[in-house]
Amino acid sequence: MKRLLEKFTQRLETSGLVEAGGALFGMADDCIVWNRDDPVRQTLAPLFSSLNINAVLFARPAMPYRPIIDFLAEREKNGLILPKDCETRTFLHDLPTTLSLEPETIFARLKTRKSIIIPGQGVVTTGSISPEQALVTFSSVCFACFVKFFTDFLEHARSKTVSEREVEVFRTAAPWAAKPVPAPKGLMRGPFNNEKEILMAMVEAGKWVVDAGLVDSSFGNLSYLSDGIIYISQTGAFLDELSECIDACPIDGSKCTGITASSELPAHLKILSETGNRSVLHGHPLFSVIMSMVCDIEDCKKKGECHRACPYDRSVCGIPIVPGEVGSGAYGLCNTVACKMGPNGVIVYGHGVFAAGRDDFKYPARCLAEIENNCKKEYFRRIEEYAPIAPPGKRPCMPKSPCSPNKT
Repeated sequence: MKRLLEKFTQRLETSGLVEAGGALFGMADDCIVWNRDDPVRQTLAPLFSSLNINAVLFARPAMPYRPIIDFLAEREKNGLILPKDCETRTFLHDLPTTLSLEPETIFARLKTRKSIIIPGQGVVTTGSISPEQALVTFSSVCFACFVKFFTDFLEHARSKTVSEREVEVFRTAAPWAAKPVPAPKGLMRGPFNNEKEILMAMVEAGKWVVDAGLVDSSFGNLSYLSDGIIYISQTGAFLDELSECIDACPIDGSKCTGITASSELPAHLKILSETGNRSVLHGHPLFSVIMSMVCDIEDCKKKGECHRACPYDRSVCGIPIVPGEVGSGAYGLCNTVACKMGPNGVIVYGHGVFAAGRDDFKYPARCLAEIENNCKKEYFRRIEEYAPIAPPGKRPCMPKSPCSPNKT
Protein backbone atom coordinates (compact mmCIF):
# COMPACT_ATOMS: atom_id res chain seq x y z
CA MET A 1 0.00 0.00 0.00
CA LYS A 2 2.74 2.42 0.89
CA ARG A 3 4.43 1.73 -2.44
CA LEU A 4 1.18 2.60 -4.23
CA LEU A 5 0.90 5.85 -2.29
CA GLU A 6 4.50 6.69 -3.13
CA LYS A 7 3.76 6.06 -6.83
CA PHE A 8 0.86 8.52 -6.87
CA THR A 9 2.79 11.01 -4.76
CA GLN A 10 5.59 10.89 -7.32
CA ARG A 11 3.09 11.44 -10.13
CA LEU A 12 1.78 14.58 -8.44
CA GLU A 13 5.31 15.90 -8.10
CA THR A 14 6.56 15.06 -11.61
CA SER A 15 3.43 16.59 -13.16
CA GLY A 16 4.23 19.88 -11.41
CA LEU A 17 1.02 19.92 -9.39
CA VAL A 18 2.73 19.58 -6.01
CA GLU A 19 6.22 20.41 -4.80
CA ALA A 20 8.45 17.64 -3.46
CA GLY A 21 7.18 16.50 -0.06
CA GLY A 22 4.03 18.57 -0.39
CA ALA A 23 1.43 15.78 -0.60
CA LEU A 24 -0.06 13.84 2.30
CA PHE A 25 -1.73 10.62 1.12
CA GLY A 26 -3.70 8.20 3.27
CA MET A 27 -5.23 4.85 2.30
CA ALA A 28 -7.41 2.48 4.31
CA ASP A 29 -7.21 -1.30 4.40
CA ASP A 30 -6.92 -3.19 7.69
CA CYS A 31 -5.52 0.07 9.00
CA ILE A 32 -4.84 3.53 7.63
CA VAL A 33 -1.48 3.81 5.88
CA TRP A 34 0.10 7.20 5.18
CA ASN A 35 2.89 8.16 2.82
CA ARG A 36 4.58 10.28 5.50
CA ASP A 37 4.26 11.75 8.97
CA ASP A 38 2.27 14.96 9.32
CA PRO A 39 0.20 16.51 12.12
CA VAL A 40 -2.70 16.93 9.67
CA ARG A 41 -3.16 13.15 9.75
CA GLN A 42 -5.08 13.55 13.02
CA THR A 43 -7.55 15.85 11.27
CA LEU A 44 -7.99 13.66 8.19
CA ALA A 45 -8.07 10.21 9.80
CA PRO A 46 -11.71 10.51 11.06
CA LEU A 47 -12.87 11.00 7.47
CA PHE A 48 -12.34 7.30 6.77
CA SER A 49 -14.93 6.27 9.33
CA SER A 50 -17.28 9.18 8.59
CA LEU A 51 -17.29 8.91 4.79
CA ASN A 52 -17.45 5.97 2.41
CA ILE A 53 -13.88 6.48 1.18
CA ASN A 54 -10.75 4.44 0.68
CA ALA A 55 -8.24 7.27 0.25
CA VAL A 56 -7.66 10.90 1.14
CA LEU A 57 -5.17 13.41 -0.23
CA PHE A 58 -4.17 16.75 1.28
CA ALA A 59 -1.70 18.85 -0.67
CA ARG A 60 -0.60 22.42 -1.22
CA PRO A 61 -0.64 23.07 -4.99
CA ALA A 62 2.62 24.12 -6.61
CA MET A 63 3.13 27.18 -8.81
CA PRO A 64 1.32 28.53 -10.74
CA TYR A 65 -1.76 26.85 -9.28
CA ARG A 66 -1.26 27.88 -5.63
CA PRO A 67 -1.85 31.64 -5.87
CA ILE A 68 -4.68 31.10 -8.38
CA ILE A 69 -6.56 28.65 -6.17
CA ASP A 70 -6.03 30.75 -3.06
CA PHE A 71 -7.28 33.86 -4.84
CA LEU A 72 -10.42 32.20 -6.19
CA ALA A 73 -11.21 30.68 -2.79
CA GLU A 74 -10.78 34.03 -1.06
CA ARG A 75 -12.83 35.87 -3.69
CA GLU A 76 -15.90 33.63 -3.66
CA LYS A 77 -17.72 34.76 -0.53
CA ASN A 78 -20.42 32.06 -0.77
CA GLY A 79 -17.91 29.25 -0.32
CA LEU A 80 -18.19 27.92 -3.86
CA ILE A 81 -15.99 28.31 -6.92
CA LEU A 82 -18.02 27.75 -10.09
CA PRO A 83 -15.81 26.90 -13.08
CA LYS A 84 -17.49 26.28 -16.45
CA ASP A 85 -15.06 23.88 -18.11
CA CYS A 86 -16.17 20.41 -19.19
CA GLU A 87 -14.35 18.49 -16.44
CA THR A 88 -16.05 20.52 -13.72
CA ARG A 89 -19.47 20.22 -15.34
CA THR A 90 -19.08 16.46 -15.76
CA PHE A 91 -17.23 15.33 -12.64
CA LEU A 92 -17.01 18.03 -9.98
CA HIS A 93 -20.05 20.35 -10.46
CA ASP A 94 -18.53 23.00 -8.20
CA LEU A 95 -15.55 23.51 -5.89
CA PRO A 96 -16.43 24.13 -2.22
CA THR A 97 -14.10 26.18 -0.03
CA THR A 98 -13.65 26.79 3.66
CA LEU A 99 -11.34 28.96 5.74
CA SER A 100 -10.73 26.28 8.34
CA LEU A 101 -9.17 22.83 8.28
CA GLU A 102 -11.63 21.51 10.88
CA PRO A 103 -12.93 17.92 10.70
CA GLU A 104 -16.60 18.93 11.02
CA THR A 105 -16.41 21.49 8.21
CA ILE A 106 -14.45 19.22 5.89
CA PHE A 107 -16.78 16.30 6.56
CA ALA A 108 -19.88 18.38 5.84
CA ARG A 109 -18.56 19.47 2.44
CA LEU A 110 -17.06 16.11 1.42
CA LYS A 111 -20.34 14.31 2.04
CA THR A 112 -21.56 15.63 -1.32
CA ARG A 113 -18.37 16.66 -3.13
CA LYS A 114 -15.00 15.13 -4.00
CA SER A 115 -12.85 18.05 -2.88
CA ILE A 116 -12.61 21.05 -0.62
CA ILE A 117 -10.22 24.01 -0.86
CA ILE A 118 -8.72 25.71 2.19
CA PRO A 119 -7.00 28.91 0.98
CA GLY A 120 -3.49 29.34 2.30
CA GLN A 121 -3.33 25.69 3.36
CA GLY A 122 -4.22 23.31 0.53
CA VAL A 123 -6.79 21.08 -1.12
CA VAL A 124 -8.39 17.93 0.31
CA THR A 125 -9.66 15.29 -2.13
CA THR A 126 -10.96 11.77 -1.59
CA GLY A 127 -11.27 8.46 -3.40
CA SER A 128 -14.02 5.95 -2.73
CA ILE A 129 -12.07 3.02 -4.22
CA SER A 130 -8.42 4.02 -4.65
CA PRO A 131 -5.91 6.85 -4.15
CA GLU A 132 -5.91 7.26 -7.94
CA GLN A 133 -9.35 8.87 -7.68
CA ALA A 134 -8.09 11.40 -5.14
CA LEU A 135 -5.16 12.22 -7.43
CA VAL A 136 -7.42 12.69 -10.47
CA THR A 137 -9.75 14.98 -8.53
CA PHE A 138 -6.82 17.06 -7.24
CA SER A 139 -5.52 17.42 -10.78
CA SER A 140 -8.98 18.42 -12.02
CA VAL A 141 -9.28 21.07 -9.30
CA CYS A 142 -5.97 22.59 -10.42
CA PHE A 143 -7.02 22.47 -14.08
CA ALA A 144 -10.46 23.98 -13.44
CA CYS A 145 -9.13 26.83 -11.28
CA PHE A 146 -6.39 27.66 -13.79
CA VAL A 147 -8.91 27.85 -16.63
CA LYS A 148 -11.37 29.89 -14.57
CA PHE A 149 -8.81 32.42 -13.36
CA PHE A 150 -7.33 33.18 -16.78
CA THR A 151 -10.74 33.19 -18.46
CA ASP A 152 -12.11 35.60 -15.84
CA PHE A 153 -8.98 37.75 -15.97
CA LEU A 154 -9.27 38.26 -19.72
CA GLU A 155 -12.93 39.25 -19.39
CA HIS A 156 -12.17 41.61 -16.52
CA ALA A 157 -9.28 43.15 -18.46
CA ARG A 158 -11.56 43.73 -21.44
CA SER A 159 -14.28 45.32 -19.30
CA LYS A 160 -11.72 47.35 -17.31
CA THR A 161 -12.91 45.76 -14.05
CA VAL A 162 -9.75 43.84 -13.16
CA SER A 163 -8.78 44.30 -9.51
CA GLU A 164 -5.34 45.03 -8.10
CA ARG A 165 -5.36 41.65 -6.37
CA GLU A 166 -6.12 39.93 -9.68
CA VAL A 167 -3.25 41.76 -11.33
CA GLU A 168 -0.93 40.66 -8.55
CA VAL A 169 -1.91 37.00 -8.99
CA PHE A 170 -1.66 37.30 -12.78
CA ARG A 171 1.85 38.72 -12.55
CA THR A 172 2.85 35.83 -10.31
CA ALA A 173 1.32 33.05 -12.41
CA ALA A 174 1.74 34.32 -15.97
CA PRO A 175 5.48 33.55 -16.38
CA TRP A 176 4.73 29.86 -15.74
CA ALA A 177 1.64 29.92 -17.92
CA ALA A 178 3.27 31.59 -20.93
CA LYS A 179 5.93 28.94 -21.50
CA PRO A 180 5.53 27.49 -25.01
CA VAL A 181 4.79 23.81 -25.64
CA PRO A 182 7.78 22.09 -27.29
CA ALA A 183 7.29 20.57 -30.73
CA PRO A 184 6.98 16.77 -30.76
CA LYS A 185 10.15 14.85 -31.67
CA GLY A 186 10.92 11.23 -32.40
CA LEU A 187 7.40 9.85 -32.68
CA MET A 188 7.10 6.67 -34.76
CA ARG A 189 6.39 7.04 -38.47
CA GLY A 190 3.42 5.15 -39.92
CA PRO A 191 1.53 3.49 -41.40
CA PHE A 192 1.98 0.65 -38.92
CA ASN A 193 2.07 -2.92 -40.17
CA ASN A 194 0.86 -4.88 -37.17
CA GLU A 195 -0.73 -4.61 -33.75
CA LYS A 196 2.62 -4.52 -31.95
CA GLU A 197 3.69 -1.42 -33.89
CA ILE A 198 0.33 0.24 -33.32
CA LEU A 199 0.49 -0.29 -29.56
CA MET A 200 4.09 0.94 -29.41
CA ALA A 201 3.16 4.10 -31.32
CA MET A 202 0.16 4.76 -29.07
CA VAL A 203 2.18 4.29 -25.89
CA GLU A 204 4.82 6.67 -27.24
CA ALA A 205 2.29 9.30 -28.32
CA GLY A 206 0.39 9.09 -25.02
CA LYS A 207 3.57 9.71 -23.07
CA TRP A 208 4.41 12.70 -25.25
CA VAL A 209 0.99 14.30 -24.63
CA VAL A 210 1.52 14.05 -20.86
CA ASP A 211 5.15 15.19 -20.95
CA ALA A 212 4.14 18.20 -23.08
CA GLY A 213 1.53 19.21 -20.48
CA LEU A 214 -1.37 18.88 -22.93
CA VAL A 215 -3.51 16.69 -20.72
CA ASP A 216 -4.16 16.59 -16.99
CA SER A 217 -4.43 13.43 -14.85
CA SER A 218 -6.27 10.62 -16.66
CA PHE A 219 -8.16 12.75 -19.15
CA GLY A 220 -7.52 12.81 -22.88
CA ASN A 221 -7.43 9.84 -25.25
CA LEU A 222 -6.04 8.58 -28.56
CA SER A 223 -6.88 5.97 -31.16
CA TYR A 224 -5.63 4.26 -34.32
CA LEU A 225 -7.68 2.48 -36.99
CA SER A 226 -6.33 -0.56 -38.83
CA ASP A 227 -8.05 -3.40 -40.71
CA GLY A 228 -11.49 -2.73 -39.27
CA ILE A 229 -10.24 -2.44 -35.67
CA ILE A 230 -9.96 0.80 -33.74
CA TYR A 231 -7.31 0.68 -31.02
CA ILE A 232 -8.24 3.21 -28.33
CA SER A 233 -7.06 4.12 -24.85
CA GLN A 234 -9.24 2.82 -22.04
CA THR A 235 -11.50 5.09 -20.05
CA GLY A 236 -9.69 6.63 -17.09
CA ALA A 237 -6.26 5.50 -18.32
CA PHE A 238 -3.19 7.63 -17.67
CA LEU A 239 -1.87 8.43 -21.13
CA ASP A 240 1.73 7.93 -20.05
CA GLU A 241 0.93 4.42 -18.77
CA LEU A 242 -0.89 2.88 -21.74
CA SER A 243 1.05 -0.35 -22.20
CA GLU A 244 -1.82 -2.42 -20.78
CA CYS A 245 -4.64 0.11 -21.19
CA ILE A 246 -5.49 -0.01 -24.90
CA ASP A 247 -8.60 -1.76 -26.21
CA ALA A 248 -8.93 -3.28 -29.68
CA CYS A 249 -12.54 -2.63 -30.75
CA PRO A 250 -13.88 -4.04 -34.05
CA ILE A 251 -15.81 -1.25 -35.73
CA ASP A 252 -18.58 -3.72 -36.62
CA GLY A 253 -19.30 -4.18 -32.91
CA SER A 254 -18.63 -7.93 -33.04
CA LYS A 255 -16.80 -7.82 -29.69
CA CYS A 256 -17.66 -6.03 -26.44
CA THR A 257 -14.17 -4.61 -25.82
CA GLY A 258 -15.70 -1.16 -26.23
CA ILE A 259 -17.15 -1.47 -22.73
CA THR A 260 -13.86 -0.42 -21.15
CA ALA A 261 -12.78 1.88 -24.00
CA SER A 262 -12.71 5.65 -23.73
CA SER A 263 -16.13 7.25 -23.38
CA GLU A 264 -15.25 9.23 -26.49
CA LEU A 265 -15.04 6.13 -28.70
CA PRO A 266 -18.13 7.24 -30.73
CA ALA A 267 -16.45 10.57 -31.52
CA HIS A 268 -13.23 8.85 -32.60
CA LEU A 269 -15.14 6.46 -34.86
CA LYS A 270 -17.01 9.34 -36.50
CA ILE A 271 -13.82 11.36 -37.05
CA LEU A 272 -11.99 8.43 -38.61
CA SER A 273 -14.89 7.41 -40.83
CA GLU A 274 -15.57 10.93 -42.12
CA THR A 275 -11.99 12.17 -42.56
CA GLY A 276 -10.29 9.05 -43.90
CA ASN A 277 -7.54 9.36 -41.28
CA ARG A 278 -6.13 6.56 -39.15
CA SER A 279 -5.14 8.33 -35.94
CA VAL A 280 -6.86 10.66 -33.49
CA LEU A 281 -5.23 12.51 -30.62
CA HIS A 282 -7.28 14.33 -27.99
CA GLY A 283 -5.82 16.49 -25.25
CA HIS A 284 -6.91 19.21 -22.84
CA PRO A 285 -4.44 22.06 -23.51
CA LEU A 286 -5.11 24.83 -21.01
CA PHE A 287 -5.14 27.90 -23.23
CA SER A 288 -7.00 26.14 -26.03
CA VAL A 289 -9.73 25.47 -23.48
CA ILE A 290 -9.55 29.05 -22.18
CA MET A 291 -9.80 30.64 -25.62
CA SER A 292 -12.68 28.35 -26.58
CA MET A 293 -14.68 29.91 -23.74
CA VAL A 294 -13.96 33.51 -24.76
CA CYS A 295 -16.89 34.90 -26.75
CA ASP A 296 -17.58 38.44 -27.92
CA ILE A 297 -21.30 37.89 -28.45
CA GLU A 298 -23.42 39.76 -25.93
CA ASP A 299 -27.02 38.96 -25.04
CA CYS A 300 -26.80 35.51 -26.63
CA LYS A 301 -30.07 33.58 -26.39
CA LYS A 302 -28.08 30.38 -25.74
CA LYS A 303 -26.05 31.82 -22.88
CA GLY A 304 -25.40 29.07 -20.37
CA GLU A 305 -25.82 26.45 -23.08
CA CYS A 306 -22.57 27.30 -24.88
CA HIS A 307 -20.98 23.98 -23.99
CA ARG A 308 -23.57 21.92 -25.83
CA ALA A 309 -25.72 24.06 -28.14
CA CYS A 310 -23.83 27.13 -29.38
CA PRO A 311 -25.64 28.31 -32.54
CA TYR A 312 -22.71 30.32 -33.98
CA ASP A 313 -19.72 29.42 -36.15
CA ARG A 314 -16.80 30.31 -33.92
CA SER A 315 -13.05 29.91 -34.26
CA VAL A 316 -9.76 30.97 -32.73
CA CYS A 317 -6.49 31.14 -34.65
CA GLY A 318 -8.25 29.51 -37.60
CA ILE A 319 -9.34 26.48 -35.58
CA PRO A 320 -13.10 25.81 -35.38
CA ILE A 321 -14.71 25.87 -31.93
CA VAL A 322 -17.66 23.52 -31.48
CA PRO A 323 -19.99 22.61 -28.61
CA GLY A 324 -20.52 19.02 -27.50
CA GLU A 325 -20.84 16.71 -24.52
CA VAL A 326 -19.06 13.45 -23.71
CA GLY A 327 -20.95 10.44 -25.05
CA SER A 328 -23.32 9.88 -27.95
CA GLY A 329 -26.49 11.73 -26.92
CA ALA A 330 -28.21 14.48 -28.88
CA TYR A 331 -25.38 16.88 -28.04
CA GLY A 332 -22.67 14.20 -28.08
CA LEU A 333 -19.21 14.94 -29.46
CA CYS A 334 -19.80 12.32 -32.15
CA ASN A 335 -22.45 14.66 -33.59
CA THR A 336 -20.49 17.92 -33.34
CA VAL A 337 -16.77 17.28 -33.84
CA ALA A 338 -16.27 15.33 -37.08
CA CYS A 339 -18.44 17.60 -39.23
CA LYS A 340 -16.38 20.66 -38.23
CA MET A 341 -12.97 18.97 -38.21
CA GLY A 342 -10.50 21.27 -39.96
CA PRO A 343 -7.20 20.10 -41.44
CA ASN A 344 -5.43 21.03 -38.21
CA GLY A 345 -8.10 19.95 -35.73
CA VAL A 346 -11.03 21.29 -33.77
CA ILE A 347 -11.50 22.73 -30.27
CA VAL A 348 -14.47 21.63 -28.18
CA TYR A 349 -15.86 24.42 -26.00
CA GLY A 350 -14.45 24.18 -22.48
CA HIS A 351 -13.07 20.72 -23.18
CA GLY A 352 -10.04 20.34 -25.42
CA VAL A 353 -8.56 19.68 -28.85
CA PHE A 354 -9.11 16.82 -31.30
CA ALA A 355 -6.58 16.37 -34.12
CA ALA A 356 -6.27 13.57 -36.66
CA GLY A 357 -3.43 12.13 -38.77
CA ARG A 358 -3.24 10.15 -41.98
CA ASP A 359 -0.83 7.40 -40.94
CA ASP A 360 0.61 8.11 -37.47
CA PHE A 361 0.61 10.51 -34.51
CA LYS A 362 3.28 12.90 -35.76
CA TYR A 363 0.91 15.34 -37.43
CA PRO A 364 -1.85 15.41 -34.76
CA ALA A 365 0.80 15.86 -32.06
CA ARG A 366 2.23 18.83 -33.95
CA CYS A 367 -1.27 20.23 -34.36
CA LEU A 368 -1.97 20.00 -30.62
CA ALA A 369 1.29 21.81 -29.79
CA GLU A 370 0.77 24.53 -32.42
CA ILE A 371 -2.87 25.13 -31.50
CA GLU A 372 -1.98 25.51 -27.84
CA ASN A 373 0.95 27.82 -28.54
CA ASN A 374 -1.14 29.98 -30.87
CA CYS A 375 -3.91 30.18 -28.28
CA LYS A 376 -1.36 31.28 -25.66
CA LYS A 377 -0.07 33.96 -28.01
CA GLU A 378 -3.56 35.16 -28.77
CA TYR A 379 -4.48 35.24 -25.08
CA PHE A 380 -1.51 37.39 -24.10
CA ARG A 381 -1.93 39.55 -27.20
CA ARG A 382 -5.41 40.39 -25.99
CA ILE A 383 -4.14 41.13 -22.49
CA GLU A 384 -1.66 43.56 -24.04
CA GLU A 385 -4.49 45.15 -26.00
CA TYR A 386 -6.91 45.46 -23.10
CA ALA A 387 -4.57 46.16 -20.19
CA PRO A 388 -0.76 46.05 -20.59
CA ILE A 389 -0.07 45.33 -16.96
CA ALA A 390 3.09 43.25 -16.81
CA PRO A 391 5.84 44.91 -14.74
CA PRO A 392 8.98 46.08 -16.60
CA GLY A 393 11.56 43.33 -16.99
CA LYS A 394 9.03 40.60 -16.19
CA ARG A 395 6.77 40.63 -19.19
CA PRO A 396 5.09 37.24 -19.41
CA CYS A 397 3.57 37.89 -22.81
CA MET A 398 4.25 35.61 -25.76
CA PRO A 399 5.40 36.94 -29.16
CA LYS A 400 2.78 38.76 -31.18
CA SER A 401 -0.06 36.45 -32.12
CA PRO A 402 -0.60 35.59 -35.78
CA CYS A 403 -4.29 35.10 -35.01
CA SER A 404 -7.08 37.46 -35.80
CA PRO A 405 -9.59 38.27 -33.03
CA ASN A 406 -12.10 35.56 -32.20
CA LYS A 407 -14.64 35.53 -35.03
CA THR A 408 -18.25 34.43 -34.87
